[in-house]
Amino acid sequence: MVRGARNFAWLVLLAVVVAAPGVAYQAKQQQAGPSKIKRLILKDGSYELVSQYEVKGARVRYLSAERHEWEELPYQLVDWPATERYAKESAADNQSRARQLGENAAKERAQERATEVSPGLRLPDTGGVYLLDTFQGKPELVHLAQNGAEVDKRVTGNILRAVINPVAGSKQIIELPGARARVQSHVTEPAIYADIDADDSTPATQRGRFRIVRCEEKKGNRVVGVVNIAVYGKVKEQANYVETRVEPVAGSWVKVRPAAPLPAGEYALVEMLGENINTFVWDFGVNPAAPRNTGSVEREPEKKPPVLIQRTKPR
Repeated sequence: MVRGARNFAWLVLLAVVVAAPGVAYQAKQQQAGPSKIKRLILKDGSYELVSQYEVKGARVRYLSAERHEWEELPYQLVDWPATERYAKESAADNQSRARQLGENAAKERAQERATEVSPGLRLPDTGGVYLLDTFQGKPELVHLAQNGAEVDKRVTGNILRAVINPVAGSKQIIELPGARARVQSHVTEPAIYADIDADDSTPATQRGRFRIVRCEEKKGNRVVGVVNIAVYGKVKEQANYVETRVEPVAGSWVKVRPAAPLPAGEYALVEMLGENINTFVWDFGVNPAAPRNTGSVEREPEKKPPVLIQRTKPR
């Protein structure tokens, strides 16, 4: 009887030792919890999508990723080399995809930093022309709209272009209505950021593309320039150009600013179309005493974390 009890104990111990690897593997799988979807590739060329699986003797127990139920199949039906090969290739693809996503995110962050003209103040993704102003110590972005004698207010969101017609007369004036521009800069060295459509927007061509002109007041209007046309067709422009510096910022954005402080007065950012000037310009003034520009974009206020109020226990 004693010998039989001892033999039974040895058999139980042997069963525990043999089953130990499977038990440990199963415990590890349960501890890890559901993971990414895997493939159990079968020898007939098909496969099962599984969330996790475990080998139990001659059977493979798996959690189906499609039916969300535990199922089993014979161990011999699984093409284990193909399953392992697919797992390695899938892991490599995932790493490559994660690396690409990380690189794209880094590029986006770099783009955001490059278009940040002041802490918390970024250029819009839609492009356009904006003046960086400072009003009462706070930086602001102000949109500059195109202006000209023939601007259609319904299409001011587009970039309008026109040049002087040489056959229209011997003298033509590029004139803006009104004595003052809608936008007034409160700083004497305003930075103007421009991103408009162009056939060739390389930094080299951009440097000579934009210039700043000081306007002359005449009969309540502002004269950007005068174009004289000789009888033999030669065109000569007369404009009070200001020494201007142009530098690339990010993407198609360029920064245009005067090389020296501007005296109070009226100005215009002009686009050069080859040797001719675009008669539709972006006008602005310089007046430190002017009221705040309407529609200015301020820096977004920093979000402060919520204040936790500690409640006192009632007595």
